[in-house]
Amino acid sequence: MNWILLVLAGLFEVGFATCLGKAKTASGNLVMMWWTGFFVCLGLSMFLLYKATLSLPIGTAYAVWTGIGAVGTVLVGIFIFKEPVDFWRLFFLSTLIGSLLGLKIVSA
Repeated sequence: MNWILLVLAGLFEVGFATCLGKAKTASGNLVMMWWTGFFVCLGLSMFLLYKATLSLPIGTAYAVWTGIGAVGTVLVGIFIFKEPVDFWRLFFLSTLIGSLLGLKIVSA
């Protein structure tokens, strides 16, 4: 259950990064909507990270949380914000995913 909370926390991290990116290009009332989404996602992400660390090692939980956020945010950048894709970017993204899986495997 704590791994599920940690994954959800990481996904909310992607959410707050996405809201931050959208807020800088929005105008009018949409800016406030994206900032509200940012703070909601930020709060949920931190709370779920806290709950996950009650039973998972803090080092592992933090590394997985930031890793999910990094991978997810890069993917959002590629698919939503049309950021460039090249071999090295995908290569290092895959090594990050492999590292996250390795941490999950060696952590109880």
